Amino acid sequence: MSRNIPPLNALRVFESVARLKSFSKAADELFVSQSAVSRQIGMLEGYLDVQFFHRDRSGVRLTEVGERYYRDIGPAFERIAAATRHLGIDRDLVHLRLRVYSTFAAKWLLRRMADFQRANPEVRLKITTAVAPVDFSVETVDASIQFGDGRWPGVDAVHLFDDEIRPVCSPDYLRRNGPVRAPADILRCHLIHSHYRQDDWPDWLRSVGLEPPEEDAPLTLPNSLLAYQAAIDGLGVAMGQPRLLEAELDSGALVFLTDRVLRRPLGYYMVTPHEAANRAQIDIVTRWLQGEIAAGAQAPAPGGTQAEA
Repeated sequence: MSRNIPPLNALRVFESVARLKSFSKAADELFVSQSAVSRQIGMLEGYLDVQFFHRDRSGVRLTEVGERYYRDIGPAFERIAAATRHLGIDRDLVHLRLRVYSTFAAKWLLRRMADFQRANPEVRLKITTAVAPVDFSVETVDASIQFGDGRWPGVDAVHLFDDEIRPVCSPDYLRRNGPVRAPADILRCHLIHSHYRQDDWPDWLRSVGLEPPEEDAPLTLPNSLLAYQAAIDGLGVAMGQPRLLEAELDSGALVFLTDRVLRRPLGYYMVTPHEAANRAQIDIVTRWLQGEIAAGAQAPAPGGTQAEA
């Protein structure tokens, strides 16, 4: 006769909700959405044809059946956890869910991940990417690196570094289209635009006394990551963020087209909810980010200007 064992994943979800007395806390512990927790509980209740929880405005309460079932299976899960600990496997790693922009991840963060992991082996980052402003009430993330003025309601924002922009291109493109002796010479070049940073070129051109061209840009790409690659491939001049292009400037894949730097009252910030559950791990990541940025600020400026302006 086969044993009557319900789906084990649903049992694990039930144990977490019963122990924490919260669907949302169980979702955080299991790294799933709250709706996924609800579906697993509903499936388990349907499988056993019982109701385990009362759901009302005050929260979640176990029914009498739920209390009895939790008393019976809870120790089993604790014995499984204890047996795993006895194997000597480190399960105390903390997963911190960090949301960033694709360009920031590819050009800055991932290049430093090995150093972070060596320095902080107890923290494992789960990185996702998105462009829209973070909404912690609906997204299962612990922290987000956001670009803006730092004034977002309902969150804590720690400044990382300011927004600085400066035109960049490949050395070959500069040889074919230079020299750039005055800012107005840049208007002879193909200006590569990023869809999500559409103000970069107009703001920079106005900062040097030029009006942006009225005609459509010859090349607009979905994000800065692709705009930088297009510049490396010699398709034109991109508006670069030197902080994110240190490797390309140091290697000579990209060069500055002019010394003119525009600094705007914007920047990158580490953004977290006011009541973050894992504040200690967030602080570890934030301090590491600040240390890496400070070290970069003290290093010689990457690359060099290859034109006069």
